[in-house]
Amino acid sequence: MLRDLAYLFYPIYCASCNGALYKNEKLLCTTCRHELPLGNFHNVNAKKIEKVFYGRVKIENAASLFIFQKDSLIQNLIHNLKYKGREEIGEELGKWLGEKLAQNPDYQKIDVVIPVPLHKKRLRERGYNQVKKFGIEIAEKLNAGYIDSVLKKNSYHKKQSKHNKGSRWINISETFGIQNESLLENKHILLVDDIITTGATIEACIEALKAIPNIKISIATMAITE
Repeated sequence: MLRDLAYLFYPIYCASCNGALYKNEKLLCTTCRHELPLGNFHNVNAKKIEKVFYGRVKIENAASLFIFQKDSLIQNLIHNLKYKGREEIGEELGKWLGEKLAQNPDYQKIDVVIPVPLHKKRLRERGYNQVKKFGIEIAEKLNAGYIDSVLKKNSYHKKQSKHNKGSRWINISETFGIQNESLLENKHILLVDDIITTGATIEACIEALKAIPNIKISIATMAITE
């Protein structure tokens, strides 16, 4: 009764459509959960990601949970994660994708999950890295480690969403570095991020990580642009 009363005065809202949730719903309303553009992550979306990086950097495996479309439920979902303080979205999406990856033999030998980092100034502004909880949950599902102390972002730039595709690559290039690299030597790394658009951010991360001896790199993201 107390829970029902609290919900009456302090309703919980769907992280995608912003409508009020029923008390048996969590994070997403039933309608949004069925309408989100969930892709065939280990086939269709994997091929899309591989096409993005073909001839640019070597990756072992790739997966995205959703297909990102402009002015869509998934755009609103990730907007709420990044700019509205709803970190629980990353946590739930990590559980969702992590459960799927754990069923795929290609991901059962992942040693460590690492997030695409934020610059320390951006981290202070936002208060959190939107892919941290996403990565932690995936690591747990894969029985892998989670390390966010090796890959670092060295340069602070304006938000990438305000750049076109050409200037976005120039803006990202050579902004990542590594430290404590011995933590990742001889490891199969799963690099996680929120959205793949041009692939410039992940490519720059991989270029930095390539300095670490004898590593393999796979990718997992919340979404890939259509």
